[in-house]
Amino acid sequence: MFSNNDKKGEAFELRADLNSEYKEKRKETVKKVIANMTIGKDVSGLFADVVKNMQTEDIELKKLVYLYLINYAKTQPELVILAVNTFLKDTDDLNPLIRALAIRTLGCLRVEKVVDYLMEPLKKSLKDDDPYVRKTSALCVAKIFDLNPSICIDNGLISSLQDMLSDRNPMVIANAVSALSEIHAQSPMDNIFVISPVILTKLLAALNECTEWGQICILESLSSYKPQGGNASREAPEIVERVVARLQHANPSVVLSAVKVLMIYLAYIDADLTKQVIKKMAPPLVTLLSSEPEIQYVALRNINLILQRQPQTLSQEIRVFFTKYNDPLYVKLEKLECIIKLCSLDNIDQVLLELREYASEVDVEFVRRSVRAIGRCAVKLDGASERCVNVLLELIKTKVSYVLQEAVVVIKDVFRKYPRKYEGVIPQLCENLEALDEPDAKAALVWIIGEYAERIENAEELVEYFVEGFKDESAKVQLQLLTATVKLFLKKPGSAQELVQKVLQLATQGCENPDIRDRAYIYWRLLSSNPQAAKAVVLAEKPPIESDNSTVSETLLEELIYHIGSLASVYYKPAALLGVRGDRADMRLAAVDDDDANKVDVQQVVASVGGNIENLLDLDFGAPMSLVTSSTAPVFASGPQPPSNVDDLLGMMDLGGAPSGGESVTVIETPKVQLLKPEAAHGLDLTGSFAKRNGQMLLDFVFTNTSNAPMSDFAIQFNVNSYGIAPAAPLQVPILNAGQTSTHTLPLNRSGNVTPQQPANALQIAIKNSNGVYYFQILLADERVLV
Repeated sequence: MFSNNDKKGEAFELRADLNSEYKEKRKETVKKVIANMTIGKDVSGLFADVVKNMQTEDIELKKLVYLYLINYAKTQPELVILAVNTFLKDTDDLNPLIRALAIRTLGCLRVEKVVDYLMEPLKKSLKDDDPYVRKTSALCVAKIFDLNPSICIDNGLISSLQDMLSDRNPMVIANAVSALSEIHAQSPMDNIFVISPVILTKLLAALNECTEWGQICILESLSSYKPQGGNASREAPEIVERVVARLQHANPSVVLSAVKVLMIYLAYIDADLTKQVIKKMAPPLVTLLSSEPEIQYVALRNINLILQRQPQTLSQEIRVFFTKYNDPLYVKLEKLECIIKLCSLDNIDQVLLELREYASEVDVEFVRRSVRAIGRCAVKLDGASERCVNVLLELIKTKVSYVLQEAVVVIKDVFRKYPRKYEGVIPQLCENLEALDEPDAKAALVWIIGEYAERIENAEELVEYFVEGFKDESAKVQLQLLTATVKLFLKKPGSAQELVQKVLQLATQGCENPDIRDRAYIYWRLLSSNPQAAKAVVLAEKPPIESDNSTVSETLLEELIYHIGSLASVYYKPAALLGVRGDRADMRLAAVDDDDANKVDVQQVVASVGGNIENLLDLDFGAPMSLVTSSTAPVFASGPQPPSNVDDLLGMMDLGGAPSGGESVTVIETPKVQLLKPEAAHGLDLTGSFAKRNGQMLLDFVFTNTSNAPMSDFAIQFNVNSYGIAPAAPLQVPILNAGQTSTHTLPLNRSGNVTPQQPANALQIAIKNSNGVYYFQILLADERVLV
């Protein structure tokens, strides 16, 4: 560290040189100080000596001193005040570069005490004659707002920024848009950045004339603009026409921003114009694939989203996604995804020829994905399934271990899609039995043997081969072996009785995995008490699997379209989880926009399929059909219910019967936890906890408005989770006035999609209100609420 007490050494020399009478020597010394600062040395002891050199006409030296000030302003705030007069003098300099430099530096100092001194020069520079000073001042307002929002509003800086949207210089407009967008995202007020028809015209006019960075800012703002009422039919085509020209830009970021705007505005234009726009989007997207691998990867991740929404965009360009020998693995894998999305009966022969070549590559992971892609094409295209199966059989003949194992897994999916159609390939699969050593491949082959046991002559021998090493197999293989053996017994009772007893004994007595043990007990009871019921359950006809080539869920896709070209669209995660700044208008929850004509009522969907989806394992198979309800909430009869057959099957405890009117009902409540802090949610303080009362799973919320403005339009959405927990009713929170607190109990059910999460008891939830969208995570502390 360089201290003020150094009498000799480097610090002493630097201090002496900083006070030299020669300008060039002082300049070289400041450079040395900056170099020391850059490599991490503490040169704050030279603060006063460096600041003396601010008063110079040398712009390079002034920039160096400003850089030093910015770095040490937080640690030396008292000394920074001494430099304010020089800053104020520089803001009145005849040279616009110096005026802009002074304003920019003042905005970067991040010292509360300096803000008051900055107001007058900043107001003046916002109306400066030079556009360079005005555009620099616009960004300075955003920095000051982040430091002290109230002082910006009180001094009319926001109004000045809004006036700058009508500036005659396009770069000033672009910087004003950027500053207002950033302020709007942070402010609880909704009127910071509102695009009117007049401002829209100004933005479109500036779009063609400003720099790349400015174009991106304006395109970002256009993506959050929603044409209203009767003007929509006129505004949307005009916006699309101006934005389409940006597709020819050399900068990939501008191209992706333009694509984002066009994807959003397709909803507001007619079918003929939509076809023209989609046709014009294809060439620039193809051009992006000729860039460096890193840009290719970003482009491919975004193209995957575009193809999920508009698959016809690149339907004629499948060849550009064929991989090159020198493509990195991450690029190859993304190209494979695009190929699968674009494959059709017209190009399937070309695709299969290409995938067949990929299967002979040296990269094992790429080969596996290529084999998997052949299977996905078979499931997707009914008319091409036979050709895909033939290619898979050719790959099996190669005897390459990882190719063989992946092909067996893939053929299992083909059998599930087309049952009883390709049984002729089973003998060829069974020939390679001993070559399989991966759990997925073994489990797939065991499933095939069990499913087609009546058509395989030596099915008993094949199953017995796997049973010999039952204890050493993975849980996945053991579960499949258990089911396959029971299927074999039900299809060939005479020849497999000893085998099924052996497997059930191994699973119940020699296995520590509770899932395997429980399934074995269920099979054992079924077979011993009611073989016909066992047959109906185990050999029930299974529906064919459907092709699902969706990259992300529709809800997430809706949000990611608004973030094309950002980190969110690369990681396929909500923008808020990645810290990506976005306008609050971008962060929309599916099915909560009152203006959306295509809104989906979640409760209607649940009711249409029967609300007790979560109780599938608890259905009373012995009860008449009239007892099965389709309500989203549990229904309790006034009297005791007959015990369930499933409960009797295990014979371990009496689970039958709901509590009668005279019995006590268990209440389970978990401790309340803080879910949202006011500083992170525009003044919304939210606490919550899980509970169970009268057999109903609940989420208790306490909403507190700590801001100065009312909050309204509350809505909630759950992410997919390990338990399938979802709201059983809409979130109905009244308007929260300033300082008001409201409690709300949200009923829950388990009708949502079940997707394993880490940790398993974590639920990701989004809350929307009039101020924005907020994401949080809550842990299910007591799993008894699920029962």
